[in-house]
Amino acid sequence: MPSTPAPRPASDTSAAPDAATPPARRTPGGPVLQDSVTEAIAAAFFEELAAVGYARLSLETVAKRAGAGKAAIYRRWPSKLDMTVALIRAVAVDASEIKDTGTLRGDVLAFLAATADALRHPLPAKIIPDLLAEAVRTPELAQVLLTAVRDPRRSKATDLLERAVDRGELPADLDRELALDLLAGPLYWRLAVVHTATAPDYLDRLTDKLLAAFAA
Repeated sequence: MPSTPAPRPASDTSAAPDAATPPARRTPGGPVLQDSVTEAIAAAFFEELAAVGYARLSLETVAKRAGAGKAAIYRRWPSKLDMTVALIRAVAVDASEIKDTGTLRGDVLAFLAATADALRHPLPAKIIPDLLAEAVRTPELAQVLLTAVRDPRRSKATDLLERAVDRGELPADLDRELALDLLAGPLYWRLAVVHTATAPDYLDRLTDKLLAAFAA
């Protein structure tokens, strides 16, 4: 999940933007929505979600943190759940790309490095475990975490494995489901569940172990 800029007070008006203002957009039959306000609300949402968790998050506090009115939120999302689903989906799409380095080892190391960077960021480090816990109680949230977060990242990781098979670095009969679990599991467990620091060479060592497991 990318870092979010500190929100700044914002107004949501229909005035024509100047050259320094992001372009506005209009909802069907509704008011013009300034992109700068949307960005401020999104930043405030993630900061508030990290601070208090999904269950205690309120649209009023998000609006106050963003320096916007509560009505500005309702113009964009009809509920807290809709807001959460939309913003998590947008961030997940941005974070789903995996580098093609030309080698399996390079691809795996790049994947692990990007995952580690995301899990070490102070906002995702708090948000991800909270959302996973909340998903047990909120089926709609569970579904978006599957379709917007897990599935795209798993699809990209599958592409990583398929490239290695095509290059002859992995056998054609590779157990892909197990390989995908191995690729994501150890690092997530260490950084997001047990919150254990890693040595500078940890990702290199983990990469070597994963390559050995894939080829076994």
